[in-house]
Amino acid sequence: MSTSSYQNPLIERYASGEMNYLFSSDNKFTTWRRLWIALAEAEMELGLPITEDQIEELKSNIQPINYEVAIERERETRHDVMSHVYAYGQQCPKAKGIIHLGATSAFVGDNTDVIIMRDALKLIKEKLVNLLNVMANFSEKYKSLPTLGFTHFQPAQLTTVGKRATLWMQELLMDYENLQYQIDRMKLRGVKGTTGTQASFYSLLNNDDEKVEALEELVARKMGFEATFPVTGQTYSRKLDYEVLSLLSGIAQSLHKFTNDIRLLQSMKEIEEPFEKNQIGSSAMAYKRNPMRSERIASLARYVMAGCQNTAMTASTQWFERTLDDSANKRIVIPEAFLATDAILSIAINVCDGLVVYEKIIRSHIDAELPFMATETILMEAVKRGGDRQELHERIRVHSMEAAKEVKVHGKPNDLIDRILADKEFSLSKEDLDSLLDPKNFIGRAPQQVTSFLNKVIYPIVNDNKELLGMKVELKV
Repeated sequence: MSTSSYQNPLIERYASGEMNYLFSSDNKFTTWRRLWIALAEAEMELGLPITEDQIEELKSNIQPINYEVAIERERETRHDVMSHVYAYGQQCPKAKGIIHLGATSAFVGDNTDVIIMRDALKLIKEKLVNLLNVMANFSEKYKSLPTLGFTHFQPAQLTTVGKRATLWMQELLMDYENLQYQIDRMKLRGVKGTTGTQASFYSLLNNDDEKVEALEELVARKMGFEATFPVTGQTYSRKLDYEVLSLLSGIAQSLHKFTNDIRLLQSMKEIEEPFEKNQIGSSAMAYKRNPMRSERIASLARYVMAGCQNTAMTASTQWFERTLDDSANKRIVIPEAFLATDAILSIAINVCDGLVVYEKIIRSHIDAELPFMATETILMEAVKRGGDRQELHERIRVHSMEAAKEVKVHGKPNDLIDRILADKEFSLSKEDLDSLLDPKNFIGRAPQQVTSFLNKVIYPIVNDNKELLGMKVELKV
């Protein structure tokens, strides 16, 4: 690693090797060469004077790429595509005359961008499926464990730890559905020529409409695509970049929300993210166990969300058939959005796979609040035993106010139950109140909702993608 120049933290610290490779020079320029081969093969099959020997020469020289030749040529020409055409031709002397035949730069540039984005979306899908699987296991394990619910970050009716996890999964489910839809609808730019009219190919194929259409279909199939954009200018519509980054932004939003909950729960000492034996939480405060992985997800997620706005501006400011003010921007924004999304998914898998739940702390928080929430239940039980509803309502109201004062003003434990036990008008024993105050009486259908959601929604997705399961993530830092 060089220490004398800037190193991108997404590459050095956060993203996986697999995602890094997809946006590497080797993958990019190898894909260019595969596209040139697909184009030459299709042109040969449609009757252009291209030989099998030329095709074989191209195929046998996909790798290694003679970068030094391309770099030197680009210094002279200031054109990256033509420099690589030249470099490929140096390695393929028999075929150099038919490389890039009839094409414009966007043939390799734009089609490669689509191919790489589709492959990157598939890697995102793999990680998202693994994350849903890990979250589902957590949700299943804790589906019946009562915990305080919160609205406005104020204690509210009880829910369960597992039910809360389904809220995280519900948002990721929406992301998964959008992701699958986007993968299925990805189209190549195709074989369109300089301004999208296919004029050069129309001329090469003797103005044969059917052959021009067949050429595009053949190239698409050879590159693993079912369809191309029906019409383009020189480039595919940059709205595709916006759609893809909107999807990544959605995943970032979901995981940022997830980390909000984890960070709050860790502050409350109810749930903690993994904390390794030799991990240091603070350079000054040795006792601290900071939720640094969740904070890292939140930090990178904001970067992904901000990138979506960038592609919106690019899509909206294109001129006619093309303008080049998208190019430098795309080289940075799209790869980095994928690298950051890849990173937050890896970290989220790591966090969810090692969440620690402190059940006694959760119960102590319930015990501090549940007596207030249970006053209606206690009142009804006392009335059923012969008490006067109006009188008991007033008595329990007064007891509640006094108990709240003890908690808020004097910092003492909630003694509402002791007050009710001491009040003979309620005629309730400690056993009666313990039974009434069992937290499981206040969680509604939360466990059943978890079971239904997992069985009907999440597990079918996991089972349909079981070949993707088992991913091991290793955080660099």
